[in-house]
Amino acid sequence: MILADKIINERKKNGWSQEELAEKLSVSRQSISKWEGAQAIPDIQKIINMAEIFGVSTDYLLKDEIEPADIYSGPVTDSDYGDVIKVSMEEANEYLRLTDEVAPRRANMVSLCIFAPALLILFVAFSQIKDFPLSANLLIGMGIVSLLILIAVAVVFFIIDGAKLKPFEYLENSPIETMYGVEGMVRERRKDSEHMNIVFIAVGVTLCILSCVPLIISAMMGAPDHIVLFMVCILLVFVCAGVNLMVRAGSRMEAFKKLLQEDDYSVSAKKRNPLVNLVSSVYWVLTTAGYLAWSFITNDWDRTWIVWPIAGVLFAVVISIVKAIAQNQNRN
Repeated sequence: MILADKIINERKKNGWSQEELAEKLSVSRQSISKWEGAQAIPDIQKIINMAEIFGVSTDYLLKDEIEPADIYSGPVTDSDYGDVIKVSMEEANEYLRLTDEVAPRRANMVSLCIFAPALLILFVAFSQIKDFPLSANLLIGMGIVSLLILIAVAVVFFIIDGAKLKPFEYLENSPIETMYGVEGMVRERRKDSEHMNIVFIAVGVTLCILSCVPLIISAMMGAPDHIVLFMVCILLVFVCAGVNLMVRAGSRMEAFKKLLQEDDYSVSAKKRNPLVNLVSSVYWVLTTAGYLAWSFITNDWDRTWIVWPIAGVLFAVVISIVKAIAQNQNRN
């Protein structure tokens, strides 16, 4: 076994991400990545440091003929992590294939959920046009029915796609060991798609930022209420397109991180995932219930849409706090 593979094995055996190992060695994550990809060789001082950190000899790291007696045959150092699950090349390829299949549809369904209130707001805007042939109550009723139908369609596809990816849930919650060649394959595929993913995210963010322009212009010009509502619809359409691109790119990037156990999917981070998932589920259930309650009680559907952008911003804050609390509890 060559040095690159031994570094990978010992790092994973200790449950460290590349970032965590880099911090312990006072080097960059890119250096660790190059060492593990056999693209560069650490100097002798770094090898000595690694031997001390891993609790192995320098001979073991430097001599290819010395093999580990047992690689990942049981649980990792911290018994709380549970048994390490081995991921074969076939499993990794199947997971990436399913992600590529599901990502566009998931992005479309997220956009559909954003477009649903836009359609309702559009009907409300028509109801405020004088002498419009349809009554206001009928238009608002049509808008509510359309909203519920679109959300129902999105939920159905979320459930279907979730069932397809369910066999790979362990990638989010359990420590894994990628078998020989898997990590190199994943890194290569991530490198090949990196440019496209960055472009998707950049364009998506730009669309979300520019989405406010029509609404701001209409407000500055003192446009009638129904025109302002039309501009809100255009805003949400821009957001739909932007979020669609970001979800497509994000799904692929998350898949690579899961297989490489990086960032939120490092072994240490997986210990706090159950709490984060629970808080996330409760948060969005309460948000949806609050939105519907406020809307039906006040009948101000043209205003209550503001719940969603506010909830999105607050969600990031809430999850950051939950992660910090979970990390502090793990340390204690």
